Amino acid sequence: MPSLIQQVRDAGVIGAGGAGFPAYKKLEARVDTVIANGAECEPLLFKDKVLMEHYATEMIDGLRLVMQQVGANQGLVAIKHKNRKAIAAVTRHLPAHISVFEMEDVYPAGDEYEVVYHSTGRRIPSGGLPLHVGVVVQNVETLYHIHRAAQGRPVTHSLMTIHGHVKQPLTAWFPVGMRYGEALEVAGGATIEDFVLLDGGPMMGKVVTDLNTPVTRVSSGIIVLGRETHLAERKAQAETAFKRIGKSACDQCSLCTEMCPRYLLGYPIQPHLVMRALLTTGPMSDTLTHWAQACCECNICSLWACPEELDPRNVCVVTKRDLKQQGKWLSAEQLQKLTKDVHPLKAYRSVPTSRLLRRLGLHRFTADAPLYTAAIAPERVAITLQPSVGVPPTPLVRAGSRVAVGDTLAAASETALSVPAHASIAGEVIEAGQSIVIARV
Repeated sequence: MPSLIQQVRDAGVIGAGGAGFPAYKKLEARVDTVIANGAECEPLLFKDKVLMEHYATEMIDGLRLVMQQVGANQGLVAIKHKNRKAIAAVTRHLPAHISVFEMEDVYPAGDEYEVVYHSTGRRIPSGGLPLHVGVVVQNVETLYHIHRAAQGRPVTHSLMTIHGHVKQPLTAWFPVGMRYGEALEVAGGATIEDFVLLDGGPMMGKVVTDLNTPVTRVSSGIIVLGRETHLAERKAQAETAFKRIGKSACDQCSLCTEMCPRYLLGYPIQPHLVMRALLTTGPMSDTLTHWAQACCECNICSLWACPEELDPRNVCVVTKRDLKQQGKWLSAEQLQKLTKDVHPLKAYRSVPTSRLLRRLGLHRFTADAPLYTAAIAPERVAITLQPSVGVPPTPLVRAGSRVAVGDTLAAASETALSVPAHASIAGEVIEAGQSIVIARV
């Protein structure tokens, strides 16, 4: 019988929390604690909450399997304390060595570094991973897929929330490769004419205008917003614009740094110094730009802290890009030397989700997004082979091939970090390149 690591790899399981890291690789670690991360922190996303309410047994079985694989004697399920129904559903099925850890309803509670610190008291080293402090963290949907992988069932659908200006907010299992435009129709369609989509949530999500964008295994939610709303316009701002405005308007108040969750944990991130680097060049700039490297891109600095509505988050993002391209990336050891103690005021600088929703102009969207259980059957899917992390799989099918749901479309590399891709609908392959397009027949 294949090992769990092989089963998870063969099933194409990747991190469903956003990064898309191949899940099998984490199973090679040896740790004492495994955390099921259900502390979903993006406003208006409900997919983790819904999964725990309806699939607690499967999720906990996936957690149990991971614990056995990595040798852990402790399991934790991190859930926001407000999600009482999810907590009750999970608690009913917990064995003695797994417990619930209740998180505050703040942003970014679901950040991996925050979850590990609050639930275990351990702090991941700068530039490090949870396994460096004896922990493996898996999103609750990932654990659900690991449970299915152990039964030989591959990943063919992604659990996503559709919210915002739609007729019926909902959470549903969407076939991988389904168009976003069709996903919106499942929620009754947009209720406004001129809109954009926020792919992944209002804080860290990106603006999408192409309704042909396909669902992927890391898709978590779509928020429909008016094209001319303040949030949509800010997120669509070009690099030349946010650099120019930041260079001319930043008064170095340092609120972006003082409210930064990673800074408050003691990590070497200071967005106000990165903003100052917009005014400098040469050695002076080099000493400032390195303060961007530990940025987790949560957007607290830009969308909550800055009184002038500048964009230190994206300045940090492009600065990190430039540091890598210029060969100036600091090692984990160098970053760790810059790390300080946890800030004494950290507990008092959390950002309540309710206040964040109001700041973002999303407080009108109060409806829940319950599980949609009717069949979702698109006529066509386009399954991308370009991974978030790792090497693309190699196509095994060609135009004209007939496939069933769950058939392997592309094989993982045997020598690199890679996972296969599987058919999410039955039909005929009409294109096999960087994406594999299947039409229902």
